[in-house]
Amino acid sequence: MTQAPETAKAGPRKHDREIIALAVPAFGALVAEPLFVMADSAIVGHLGTAQLAGLGIASSVLTTGVSIFVFLAYATTAAVARRVGAGDLRAAIRQGMDGIWLALLLGAAVTALLMPTASAFMDVFGASDTAAPYAATYLRVSALGIPAMLVVLAATGVLRGLQNTRTPLYVAVGGFLANAVLNVVLVYGLDLGIAGSAWGTVTAQWGMAAVYLFVVVRGARAHGASLRPDAAGIRASAQAGAPLLIRTLSLRGILVIATAVAARLGDADIAAHQIVLGLWSLLAFALDAIAIAGQAIIGRYLGANDAEGAREACRRMVQWGIASGIVLGLLVVLTRPLFIPLFSSDSAVQDAALPALLIVALSQPISGVVFVLDGVLMGAGDGRYLAWAMVPTLAAFTPLALLLPVWGGGLTALWGLMVFTMVLRMTALWLRSRSGRWIVTGATR
Repeated sequence: MTQAPETAKAGPRKHDREIIALAVPAFGALVAEPLFVMADSAIVGHLGTAQLAGLGIASSVLTTGVSIFVFLAYATTAAVARRVGAGDLRAAIRQGMDGIWLALLLGAAVTALLMPTASAFMDVFGASDTAAPYAATYLRVSALGIPAMLVVLAATGVLRGLQNTRTPLYVAVGGFLANAVLNVVLVYGLDLGIAGSAWGTVTAQWGMAAVYLFVVVRGARAHGASLRPDAAGIRASAQAGAPLLIRTLSLRGILVIATAVAARLGDADIAAHQIVLGLWSLLAFALDAIAIAGQAIIGRYLGANDAEGAREACRRMVQWGIASGIVLGLLVVLTRPLFIPLFSSDSAVQDAALPALLIVALSQPISGVVFVLDGVLMGAGDGRYLAWAMVPTLAAFTPLALLLPVWGGGLTALWGLMVFTMVLRMTALWLRSRSGRWIVTGATR
């Protein structure tokens, strides 16, 4: 477990070095995560269409369920980074252990809910009679890995708070490779079918969790931090994460509503929407890597009572966000003739996707500011503001999106509304950053 560098006032070059050192490995870890589902899809797809459809439905349930608890990583990063900035590594690791215990409790509760209700979830998601049994099987087995997945989230937050994003990268890559090998062996070698894919993924997830726990426990023993569950600490972690849960649910709400509206526009539009949404998600990983660096760096500066250092870091990261957004937008524009045909040869789908793709490209500098300031305020522990800034954004987007088919708007208009939400978020985050109210120094907020 690495120890964070000393916090000190410095020019843009030092901030650049810190941002790169944290953001590049974080990006690698973020990209490795969706590869789990891609590997499972490639392996299960050869079993049959019904099996692949079942995997798709079950994976959607799992991904949605786990993404709701991403606050375990975000809140833990901010809390641990503050303690690191204050020079109290023992308290930092103790704070991280509270987050891990909370993850185990939440994971156990979700597993207990999903296992007996897997078949019912398939009815809710409209699975066909042929796909439903496979989806229920995959979901029921995969539910056993949810506690591990949440532990990975919380432990990742601990290491990020300790200014260590390399270990999560190594664990993510190792987990992906193990998952791929296990899936092949269990699905084809032992002929376990889709259940073998689920068992392979669960095994890889628990292996990742075990590595994280080994690293954190070793650090706790080195610094004399207690490993026992502390009710007050777990409760504090839950309270810190609650506002971020509201924020995450609001974001997911926007994405779900957008997909539902696209489905009402027609088959070509929903197909094009999935292409554009996939690219948007990939771009988000790149920008989120800078946001993760922001969480760790800002929390450390504030914990060290260095308000001016936090302001300087914030300004520099916003510049990074804008520059990264411009570069990503240009890449989208330049590669669009090659990108869209990779996913569909249907001219109707291509025609619908192209203008929406250009809107996404033009909005990347805005997205860069939003992601970075999101990370800055998370690192400052300003979750309550983030939550209540997102709720009005969802409230503004929902009626406009639902009325869009009535007004005759197409996919381009829908993605225009998506960019509108980003403008609303950027305005709210920019005003907060300018106010300075997020700057609360000390080991705790």
